[in-house]
Amino acid sequence: MALQESSQRAVGGHGRARRALVVVEVALALVLLVGCGLLLRSLNRLFAVAPGFDASHLLTMQVQTYGRRFDDNATCNRFFAQSLDAVRNVPGVSAAAFTSQLPLSGDADVYGVQFESEKDKGKEAAFRYGVAPGYFETMGIPLRRGRLFNAQDTTGVSVRPVVINESLAKRKYPGKDAVGRRIRFGGLPDRPWDVIVGVVGDVKQSSLAVSQSDAVYVTTAQWLWADGTQWLVVRTRGDAAALAPAIRQAIWSVDKDQPVVRVATMEGLLAASAAERRFALIMFQGFAFAALLLAAAGIYGVLSGGVAERTRELGVRLALGASRESIISLIIRQGMTFAGIGIAIGLAGAVVASQAIAAMLFGVSRFDPITYLSVIVLLAVVSVMACGVPARRASRIDPMSALRQE
Repeated sequence: MALQESSQRAVGGHGRARRALVVVEVALALVLLVGCGLLLRSLNRLFAVAPGFDASHLLTMQVQTYGRRFDDNATCNRFFAQSLDAVRNVPGVSAAAFTSQLPLSGDADVYGVQFESEKDKGKEAAFRYGVAPGYFETMGIPLRRGRLFNAQDTTGVSVRPVVINESLAKRKYPGKDAVGRRIRFGGLPDRPWDVIVGVVGDVKQSSLAVSQSDAVYVTTAQWLWADGTQWLVVRTRGDAAALAPAIRQAIWSVDKDQPVVRVATMEGLLAASAAERRFALIMFQGFAFAALLLAAAGIYGVLSGGVAERTRELGVRLALGASRESIISLIIRQGMTFAGIGIAIGLAGAVVASQAIAAMLFGVSRFDPITYLSVIVLLAVVSVMACGVPARRASRIDPMSALRQE
């Protein structure tokens, strides 16, 4: 008891302030590490989501039309058809097609659609894709039932064929075949009915984190008007990005005055779709690493200072028969007490702070036990390592030298 009182008087008020600072550093490190862990697990879950297409070896670019002559639908459609033929002849291109909107590009072309079986109900909203034959094959979107578009669907058809996505088919025709059913855009009584000829797999349009959206596909040539801006998707045999210059030149061989912009690989678009979460993760990683180092340095500094201030006390303990193992245990126990208090406070702080990033989490709860347990174990290991050096130094104190210092 006398030794403990002597130690407390030696440490003084500044020692208490240092210990409080260490507790705060450990708590802050835990809060940041939990945020980092939650975002990391969220990103892993996000990139495990199937986008609905094969992004490998897929190049995309937006082709725009400029000029009054393209106000004519036939001229506009002819330009895109000729450009597509030119692109398909580029060496290294295995497939190519145009689409009015591209998944994960930020497009949101939504139209009202009405189903014949629900003529008395209001129309619903669905993504409208105007695509060229070969689009599904190029993108790697699987056919579930029926057939895909072919060259005969572009001209000379009395009833316009459409393709819908699987989730829409299941919702509207549960347990039934959607092929052969009729729908129409806009829901106006004078609009003709279109016939569903196929059902394809679901595609993530807005984001990997957003649930499946209803989608209706029509051929570009059969749409009410020509889309003056379209996306070109090209599947290549090798490096997709390396073919971009040749593909641009192929389009410009048809008309050199038309803009070709937003060139990117589909894999790049997939990565960009999670850019906000990735940026937040990088920020948390940087701050969490710094906080972890500060916490470790704080524990080490406080214990090292404590050992220096308590040299005589520790020497007396050793002189009275205390084992060196017990001295090591004493110092580590004191350091882990600081860490334990900081962890407890940090857990409460992490529960509150995680609410700020809840909107960026996907497939992971902000109370994810794996993340919290992993962070606690990491902090405990780092704390033990930070305690180790001062503890070993304390165990090597020479009792006679320590007593002569007084």
